[in-house]
Amino acid sequence: MAVRMTFGRAVRSEIVRVRRSPLAAMHLVIALALGAAAGAYFASSAWDSLLGADAFFQLLGAGAPLIVGLSCGLSVDAEREAGDCANLLGVPSRRIAFAAKGAVLLALGFAAALVAAVLFWGIVVAAGRDAPSLAACLAGACGIAAGSAALYALSLWVALRFGRNAAIGLGAIGLGVALASMGGLANGLVTGTLSGSFGASAAVFIPFAWPSRFASLAIELAIAGLLSAGAQVVAVLVDALVRIGIACAVSTIALVAALLVGADRFEDKKLAGE
Repeated sequence: MAVRMTFGRAVRSEIVRVRRSPLAAMHLVIALALGAAAGAYFASSAWDSLLGADAFFQLLGAGAPLIVGLSCGLSVDAEREAGDCANLLGVPSRRIAFAAKGAVLLALGFAAALVAAVLFWGIVVAAGRDAPSLAACLAGACGIAAGSAALYALSLWVALRFGRNAAIGLGAIGLGVALASMGGLANGLVTGTLSGSFGASAAVFIPFAWPSRFASLAIELAIAGLLSAGAQVVAVLVDALVRIGIACAVSTIALVAALLVGADRFEDKKLAGE
């Protein structure tokens, strides 16, 4: 009797494959390195540690597109090498298989963001420096995951259609675009401003910028409260968060739906002779 394919079974199967791949270790090493290095730097430097936290979360979010591209590219490449993507394209329900892979990769990215965020916060607080609350840092990590969901759907499609290198290249472009949309690396730290709402009108239409925006705005709302920045500043930050949030939610639903609806028409690029 054939075992019915369910989302839960597909997720468990995907977790087993991820545990046997270098992806989990890659995420952990990157998270520990970023969290520890940034935490140690802002715990001991002359920079304002609150704005330093904002800069860290901006960088963490800006790096999300690259991590997404690496994850999707390497994961699909492993599926291709293991059996011409049979676990994705040769199963009873491709939609369930795609949804499971996307969900597990997203959870892996979220876990990495959490590790980096908590480690950074712990080091800065242990040094006696000012820092946003732990809840704000956790919200920043959640924002990175929420802003990345659409990118996972897009990068999975790119990896399947054009291959690993295309997905990684797209992620690298996304990193640059995200940093540029914030006015450059650590713009707010250098200028001494809350820069999360900088260029927010344009950022609404830039999916690569969403993880860094959500993370930065969550942190800046906490900083604004600590500094009693005033109702007008808070209103600007909330307005940017709402506008980008709506754009992100609508686009994510549309991209995920398109991926799942078109799943039955996918062809592995290797099998298609490309």
